Amino acid sequence: MRGDSAQYVAGRLVSAAVLLAALSVVVYAGVDLLPGDPATARLGTDATPEQVAAVRERLGLNEPLGRRYLEWAGGLLHGDLGTSANGTSVTDMLDGRLGNTAVLAALTVALLVPASLALGIALGRRAGSRADGTGSTLLLLTTAVPEFVVAGVLALLVGAQLGWLPATSLVPPGDSPLAHPDVLVLPVLSLLWVSLAYATRVVRAQTLVALRAPHVEAMRLNGIPERAVLRHGVLPAVLPSAAQIWLISAAGLLGGTVPVEVVFNYPGIGKLLVSSVSTGDLPVVQALAMIMGGLTLLATIAADVIGAAVGRTRSV
Repeated sequence: MRGDSAQYVAGRLVSAAVLLAALSVVVYAGVDLLPGDPATARLGTDATPEQVAAVRERLGLNEPLGRRYLEWAGGLLHGDLGTSANGTSVTDMLDGRLGNTAVLAALTVALLVPASLALGIALGRRAGSRADGTGSTLLLLTTAVPEFVVAGVLALLVGAQLGWLPATSLVPPGDSPLAHPDVLVLPVLSLLWVSLAYATRVVRAQTLVALRAPHVEAMRLNGIPERAVLRHGVLPAVLPSAAQIWLISAAGLLGGTVPVEVVFNYPGIGKLLVSSVSTGDLPVVQALAMIMGGLTLLATIAADVIGAAVGRTRSV
């Protein structure tokens, strides 16, 4: 059985490598096909054809797409994310910003895990009750509201109108966002909005399945206290599926932070991504798209491995 598990994990790792390679092709070609010319976007509409041609030559845009991709992919393998259109290393541009975004994602996940687990199990135990019906309806409605809408409402109401928290998440250059916790509250709540609703619904569904399992019913018939039933009978059955959702949510948060960061003017990758797209700074856009897509892909594969490992364990 251990050999089968190791073989499965090895297979998934090979699949991950193949998918990452395919993702790099899609990212590079897709970003390259974005409307507009990076040279014109950088110089402005008043630039002369000679100036545009010189910039295109300097940026290597006259080279065939395949050759440019191979050079870019080779750099990725050596940890080189490329050079921005302004001549700055993309790695240097992401330094700090990527960490700031990771802080938002980590804080959101740290709240998501216990909140979704507690709320999902509570609703699952009360399935069919008025509380469950009301809670499930609210969760369903919550998933229909995008994070940037929640962010805008919170910034306007809690920040601008009530003044309880900063409406903009400005962090002094060189400082960690953790040194200014008040600027993190509203962005984290905005990100938690949809993630919590989705994860809670999954935990609730798994709780219902676990509560109907024969071993849980046997525990109750034997007079085992409800708290012990939940701890030893329900929780082990719920956690694997919950862990899968938490992993995928964590990876998705790196991309989900973009609109929220823009709303709150938070110094993460969001503002950099938007400005890079508007100015046609392709190396930055390609690097960010590859990072976000790669992390989401790896998290999804990790979730598959967890699910398969649990399935094999239960079958023993």
